[in-house]
Amino acid sequence: MDKELYKHRDVNWLSFNERVLLEAANPTTPLLERLKFLAIFSSNLDEFFQVRVSQLRQLKSVDKSIRKKLVLRSNKTLKKILGIVDEQQQRFGSIMEEIFQELAKEDMHFLTGEDLNPVQKQFLDTYFKSISDDCSVSKAEQKPKLEDGGLYFFVAQANGACYFVGIPSDIHERFVQLPGDGHSFMFLDDVVKLNLEKLLPPVPIEASFSLKLSRDAELYLEDDFGDTPLADQIYDALDQRKSGQPTRLLYDAKMPEVYRTIIREALEIGVIDLFPGGQYHNLSDFFSLSNPTDNPNLTYKAQEPLPHPVLSQTTDIFASIKEKDQLVHFPYQSFDVVEHFISAAAKDDKVLHIKISLYRIAKSSVLTDALLLALKNGKKVTIFVEAKARFDEKNNIEWGKIFQENGAKVYFSVPNIKVHSKIALVERIENDSIKKYAYIGTGNFNAKTSRIYCDHGLFTAQNQITDDLYQVFSTLKRRLIIPKLKRLLVSPFNTRNVFLKSIESEIKNSKAGLPAKITAKMNSLEDQTMIDALYRASEAGVQVRLIVRGFCCLIPKPIEELERGGTPIIITSIVDRYLEHGRIYLFHNNGDEKMYIGSADWMTRNLDRRIEVLTPILDSDIFNELNDILELQLNDTVKARVQDVEDSNKPVDQGEYEPVRSQYAIYEYLQKALNTHKEAI
Repeated sequence: MDKELYKHRDVNWLSFNERVLLEAANPTTPLLERLKFLAIFSSNLDEFFQVRVSQLRQLKSVDKSIRKKLVLRSNKTLKKILGIVDEQQQRFGSIMEEIFQELAKEDMHFLTGEDLNPVQKQFLDTYFKSISDDCSVSKAEQKPKLEDGGLYFFVAQANGACYFVGIPSDIHERFVQLPGDGHSFMFLDDVVKLNLEKLLPPVPIEASFSLKLSRDAELYLEDDFGDTPLADQIYDALDQRKSGQPTRLLYDAKMPEVYRTIIREALEIGVIDLFPGGQYHNLSDFFSLSNPTDNPNLTYKAQEPLPHPVLSQTTDIFASIKEKDQLVHFPYQSFDVVEHFISAAAKDDKVLHIKISLYRIAKSSVLTDALLLALKNGKKVTIFVEAKARFDEKNNIEWGKIFQENGAKVYFSVPNIKVHSKIALVERIENDSIKKYAYIGTGNFNAKTSRIYCDHGLFTAQNQITDDLYQVFSTLKRRLIIPKLKRLLVSPFNTRNVFLKSIESEIKNSKAGLPAKITAKMNSLEDQTMIDALYRASEAGVQVRLIVRGFCCLIPKPIEELERGGTPIIITSIVDRYLEHGRIYLFHNNGDEKMYIGSADWMTRNLDRRIEVLTPILDSDIFNELNDILELQLNDTVKARVQDVEDSNKPVDQGEYEPVRSQYAIYEYLQKALNTHKEAI
């Protein structure tokens, strides 16, 4: 990317992870929630090295002259990334230590071997005997293959022998609760470290240090699949991740260089693969740590999902949707309504056919049970399963085969495109004709993630939407090459063009002296053509206001750098207790506003290489509701941070106004709407 026009996506992604780290450092965030933000940071960084850094490393194998022509400077970029990560990792360790100190004041302790009393030592001795068989031991000279993401100790004995000892955190709880007063825990790592001599030959241990290896997560499939279905190729290739190219060896920074050299030779990795870190790795395990105390201030106050004013009360969900479009908001409202929609279709004698696209399938859920019930009841069920949903491939493919075995028509992804849309269509016999009911969302059909991801979903029976969605499913079934669309935006067919035309229309209106405004919320902004269009809009005086949770390659120019009459692009990002995941696009359109929601970000892959579906909001009441919610997010002054030229992540200036924490304000807004609806009936 041109350094003067666009930010590098991977470098800017680190700015997003910095915002997560800032929440972990925030003293107003409950202590155990701060640990969970550390878990998110750790999990994010692991995936970043497995996927993005791995791709940068692969570029190094390209001839230098070709890389120069492609403007791909992987070495320079990689060095910058590693410098930022190193600084963040050091702050991570300091923040964790601070949190542990504060938790100790609340009678919650993380102990090491030096802190144990006799009762706890006896407990751990017995405990270790129960897990010792799960601790792997490999000689360094045997060049062992360490598993991706696995936790290990590098152990050096006095006679020069060196070993890698596996910590079985994938089998046993990472945090071992100890007996005694208060609430005391010990890392499983420390339990193993206390007993290393029991796992090795009887030679004094000279030193031991923790480490973790991350490997390339890409599945390098052959272009020619022959007669083997793509899903089977992917399923068979999943083991590649266990032995893929190393992308990061994270080690205890106290480890001397002499041991690092032994490790490099044993694992056959380079200096560039080594990253100093803290004593503990894989701290995404903090997700599993619940509140053991009776102190409610250590966690967020419970926020139970609200019932939907209409769909949670109806005895006939199809009649309710037919009467009026319905909008749902997760996690503020219950995901039950989506499950009820599919369950009702499974049981309804008038329903002929259920069609649905599944990107990340839960291991077990009401929704999958409902689809199986529909098959049992003799209904047609067509399911589009994304076999290339990274890290969910195995579960998705296994579920796809279960559906097939029970009679569903299952379509797995094709080699060069992903089905990322969140759509469902129910065909029902009414008055001797087929009536269609649609659901189009911004998030996955997954009850578990709906409790932590902020998403929106539209139920509608309007023919202008359902007829288009029928076209989309016909295209997915390979019955059509290009869908004939009137209302929906569907990538890779018309989404880019509609968005670009909408931006150009705002530019035209602004130049004509008319009000012009673009408001958009998305996960990531990377596509250069879309960014260029926003630059033109800004120069033309269009008000551009963006909420971008993740990385953003657009560089917002200050007003003094704009042409005469230009308006600066304002970008904020919200990181709070829930993950902002909804995509909302709003164009002023000279007063006849147009709003879309759906699955696509403004990234090249979402516009050109994935099946994405976005729906216009046609119902005025729903339009106003979604607009109100968007306004609350635009006005967040508590958890929003500015995305500027310097990636400063500075908090939004609250000014003289009352503080607005949008995620809490949205819950209160929907609760008030629910109460108003109850009073009205």
